[in-house]
Amino acid sequence: MTETAMNETAISATTSTSATEAEPKPCVFIHVNHKQILGAHVGAKSLRYFSKHNDKFDVRFIETRDHPFLRAREDQPFLRNGVWRKWRINDLQSFTPLRFMPPELMGYRGRAVVIDPDVFAVGDVWDLLSRDMGGKAILCRPRNKKNPDINGPLASSVMLLDCAKLTHWRAEEQFSELFTGERDYKQWITLMYEDRATIGLLENSWNDLDVLNRETRLLHTTRRWTQPWKAGLPIDFVPADKFDAFPPLGWLMYLRRKLFGDYAFLGHYRAHPDKNQEDLFFALLRECVDDGTVTEDMIRREMDANHVRKDAPLVLRKAPRLEQVIASLPAAA
Repeated sequence: MTETAMNETAISATTSTSATEAEPKPCVFIHVNHKQILGAHVGAKSLRYFSKHNDKFDVRFIETRDHPFLRAREDQPFLRNGVWRKWRINDLQSFTPLRFMPPELMGYRGRAVVIDPDVFAVGDVWDLLSRDMGGKAILCRPRNKKNPDINGPLASSVMLLDCAKLTHWRAEEQFSELFTGERDYKQWITLMYEDRATIGLLENSWNDLDVLNRETRLLHTTRRWTQPWKAGLPIDFVPADKFDAFPPLGWLMYLRRKLFGDYAFLGHYRAHPDKNQEDLFFALLRECVDDGTVTEDMIRREMDANHVRKDAPLVLRKAPRLEQVIASLPAAA
């Protein structure tokens, strides 16, 4: 029997066995590294705070520290958008390969939502977990809100998954293919390797990219330069080279990295232009401190590590209460 046939037989046997077992409780997974752990705790708090169905789903972290295959590739070149760059476990977004792990962690059964650690609920995530998927394996939104094309790049930062339909997702194996050139990181992360017939589109409100209004269900503070808990800190992520969007800028960014290092000349994080988004984060953080899921000592440690802005305690003290933030949100444009 060939290796492919053996693998297919194993998957078939697993699926057959699983069919006789009760499906696991639906779960929201937050994939995260040490740099974004505070955001993950705030995100978990938001999921629980705004849901009326907390008994029906779990919330779990998928942390980079628990998956040695990520660290094992440190300093090795991988393919991203047609360009070779070095893998850094300490990059702000080194957790992104883990967004493909939920089906495996669920035993390829049941429903899961996976979100980035900079995604915060302002609606009931159960409405997403329990919705009709129309037979699709994945529901997500397009990356470009002005061109919602199912055939274009998709935003995998928030996905609703039917895990039984994603038995081909093998995060560690597929991560290793980035280093052989068999797989391109950008194509992988935008779901360009997935059969489009298996994907459906979510409303943008379930992954609102730096948009917060009365229609928003999940806010994604996706512009890393302005993440509200990092204002004033030195930039610690490697921006995309943007060869496809504007080649001269792409080559400039490529040369900057090669000549001066990953973070040279990038400056500092800036204040978020929408004060409501800063207020939402710190109001949720106050809820975490009040119930002990985040301690003041943890905030201090994260400040010392340059993961959280240096004036966080002051901003926290001045932040409005969560109900005030929600009441002040504008109508959708």
